[in-house]
Amino acid sequence: MEQYYGMTAELYRAVTALVDDRMKEIRVVRQDFDRLVEAQARTGERLTSLEATIERLVEAQARTEARMEELAMAQARTEARMEELAMAQARTEAQLQDLIKVVGKMQDTLAAVKGRQLELTYQQKAGAYFGPLLRRLRVLSPVEIEDDLETHLSPEEFRDLLAVDLLVSGQPRYMAEAPQVWLAVEVSGIVDRHDVERVLRRVASLRRAGLRAIPAVAGEDATLGAKEEAETHKVLMLQDGRAFFWDEALAEVLG
Repeated sequence: MEQYYGMTAELYRAVTALVDDRMKEIRVVRQDFDRLVEAQARTGERLTSLEATIERLVEAQARTEARMEELAMAQARTEARMEELAMAQARTEAQLQDLIKVVGKMQDTLAAVKGRQLELTYQQKAGAYFGPLLRRLRVLSPVEIEDDLETHLSPEEFRDLLAVDLLVSGQPRYMAEAPQVWLAVEVSGIVDRHDVERVLRRVASLRRAGLRAIPAVAGEDATLGAKEEAETHKVLMLQDGRAFFWDEALAEVLG
């Protein structure tokens, strides 16, 4: 019987086949190992790259947080500045309101002074202003006819008449047969609706006392509303030396 290395040919072939199989397995395992080593190397490279990326992200996060802190501090400073500005604005507005009140009071005072000056001017120069309209002209105070007034008026109405700016009596010029009439005059720098309404109320009291009273307003200028009211209610208006609605007012009182 043929033998190899002290083994029969059949046993030798079996051993050889077994060794070949084992070598194949070893080669496969070796190849897998090599691939695993390569994969491990690539994984290590990726881990290294990831660590570097994480480090950069941590640094960026730190810079971002530092920047956010700076922004927060800047925002706090801005808010504090805005609060200061708001308080300054509030103080400015309060001062402006105070100034507006002061200016308003000054304007009211000046208007009152001007109105008083005009009132005195009309009293002192009544002939110049009312002479073209009346003859035998007289400037009176309501207290000069207080007996007649108090007989027919309530105390409130009488007190209201005492505040009339000017009371003038006379006979209509160029009307020889016309009776005596009375002008109740309200004087203002700028005549407005309130002046017209006030003189109409006082004329109504004078008429209840039996006087042929004519409402009149006088001033340097007049509002549109005052002009409309004067024309509607037949109120004599004296403006800058000119007389308006005299004929209408006279016709109203003479009937």
